[in-house]
Amino acid sequence: MATSLQHLSTYDDSNFIDISDKRFGLVVADWNREITDVLSAGAYDTLVKHGALAENIFRNSVPGSFELTLGAQFLAQHEEIDAVICLGVVIQGETKHDDYINHAVAQGLTTVGLKYNKPVIFGLVTTNTLEQAQDRAGGKLGNKGVEAAVAAIQMLSF
Repeated sequence: MATSLQHLSTYDDSNFIDISDKRFGLVVADWNREITDVLSAGAYDTLVKHGALAENIFRNSVPGSFELTLGAQFLAQHEEIDAVICLGVVIQGETKHDDYINHAVAQGLTTVGLKYNKPVIFGLVTTNTLEQAQDRAGGKLGNKGVEAAVAAIQMLSF
């Protein structure tokens, strides 16, 4: 469903498992940090709200969204990490760089999750404008970081 038709921070937590013993890795892109910090805070707060212990949430930064894949692999290879949440933003510019980055990150994160048999969550905001990105990072459409944390919890209960 298109984000414009659903609020990113609205979800049903009735089937969530106990995550107090789970460990989460957050991989957050530094590029567009004014957006990614909000995404990260949304993910962190959601995990804690649903029982994750603060000491079991590990935030790691990578330079940009393209590097999310390798950052995810660095975390996913550790047995003690139960789920990896990747957060970044790619805004369409004057060139087609966004198409290449978005595709590479989507494919790369899928590969990492399958390789390590654990949830590796795609929390990449992909928009046409900065305003659209802000709308999805705590703005009028909610927070993609919240949605990514919820996806991680749901996948751990699969």
